Amino acid sequence: MIEFKVENEISSFLPDKKGWKLVFSDEFNGTELDKTKWSFRKHLFHKPHAGWVEDEGLDFKDGCIIFKQIVKDGKKYSCQLQTGENWYDRPNDNPNWSIAPFTNPTFEHKFGYYEVRCKLQKGDDWWSAFWLQSPNIGSHRDEKKAGVEVDILESFVGGTVIPNFIHWGGYSEDHKFDNNLGEHRYAKLCDCTPLDPDVFHTFSCLWEKDGYTFYIDGKQIGNKVTGAVSHTEQFILIGTEIIGHRTNIPGITKELKGNVKHVENDCFIVDYVRVFDFEE
Repeated sequence: MIEFKVENEISSFLPDKKGWKLVFSDEFNGTELDKTKWSFRKHLFHKPHAGWVEDEGLDFKDGCIIFKQIVKDGKKYSCQLQTGENWYDRPNDNPNWSIAPFTNPTFEHKFGYYEVRCKLQKGDDWWSAFWLQSPNIGSHRDEKKAGVEVDILESFVGGTVIPNFIHWGGYSEDHKFDNNLGEHRYAKLCDCTPLDPDVFHTFSCLWEKDGYTFYIDGKQIGNKVTGAVSHTEQFILIGTEIIGHRTNIPGITKELKGNVKHVENDCFIVDYVRVFDFEE
């Protein structure tokens, strides 16, 4: 890995390629969300998601954005942020056309190196994630055109992360997936990697034309994932979700059999999000 210096900030360490350049970054040094870069994700499959709120689920301190749980009327809520939108997330009341009107992304990109530096949440009653998504996923037989969900960080059990997965073909009968486990299956509780939630870790992905390579703290994790590769621009999502607001919860959460740990004043803390491009 080679050092890429960012002025007045912690350096990034990138794979040994030539011509790296920083094409997107948020160091979260302000006191509020930069809405020229991010919007709040509020819908899922055209409908409002009952568990997501907006600004009240965020704090800013010491150059970090802090995702926290909000309790209202006895229910918990949290935030997700995005730099674009899925076609199926946009609200749509038109009975004659299932695709909602177009929106303008703040950032979409293809290929390169995507990185987040963060502290994981400690509880099991919500999860955190950092991933890439296509605005058109599942809308074409060719995943190069339709795009691929790329999960760079997923933490479903406090202080741990699961292996890296990609998904394509949409989320119904045509759904397919691959991972860096070395065998084709979904993640299990025994696959969770424990990490110290009291210190910052980096989670990153090198997206090339032939696959995805994943890293934790600058070290490659598992195999390069080549089951499908998007060749279309995609957007970034980062944030959290409370367990219990939808039924299709991850299998790992089901394995806990309801024995989820709640941590008072728990939070998911992000120092930065960066995207680097390279010359092949």
